[in-house]
Amino acid sequence: MATITAAMVKELREMTGAGMMDCKKALNETEGNIEKAVDFLREKGLAAAAKKAGRVAAEGVVEAYIHGGGRIGVMVEVNCETDFVAKTDDFKALARDIAMQIAATNPLFVRREEVDEAVLEHEREVLRAQALNEGKPEKIVEKMIVGRIEKYYKEICLMEQTFIKNPDQTIADLINSSIAKIGENISIRRFARYQLGEGIEKKENDFAAEVMAAVK
Repeated sequence: MATITAAMVKELREMTGAGMMDCKKALNETEGNIEKAVDFLREKGLAAAAKKAGRVAAEGVVEAYIHGGGRIGVMVEVNCETDFVAKTDDFKALARDIAMQIAATNPLFVRREEVDEAVLEHEREVLRAQALNEGKPEKIVEKMIVGRIEKYYKEICLMEQTFIKNPDQTIADLINSSIAKIGENISIRRFARYQLGEGIEKKENDFAAEVMAAVK
């Protein structure tokens, strides 16, 4: 049985807005796994973030971020429920963090539901060939593919990426904690990322690494 600390309960409460006892129970039920505990609370209807998630979020901001003297540019639409919240420093800072995340990690989609099945099938075929080339037995290849597809989601889906300012959080965690703190539904609707010279054959510079270094 995992040891559930007060700090873990506090973190879960800040992320979800659920009561202390509910957070402790969720952590006990999920053996201390924070992400699974969030899902547990949402399924039980106890997480404030889950209760707010169905509310219409049509206000917000389109945040722009330019890095490296114009070498990487990002525009992202982050929505909330009211114009009042959209103008707050907390919400603006969140939108800024999301834009910097996109600049640094170059996701392809906001969430996994947006990933085209054809893209996934192509990735499965590549992973299957890799596993077989590694000499893995065919009977375990499919299980390996499932695990590697999950890792692939974490690379290409913004909501599942590790937050560059806090490796202990995903972007989904960041949004949920912001919902609990701000008190409104918040969602990332869409984004666009441009990199200077993208698609042109030339010497590569690791601009994404520069962005990540800038926020440390």
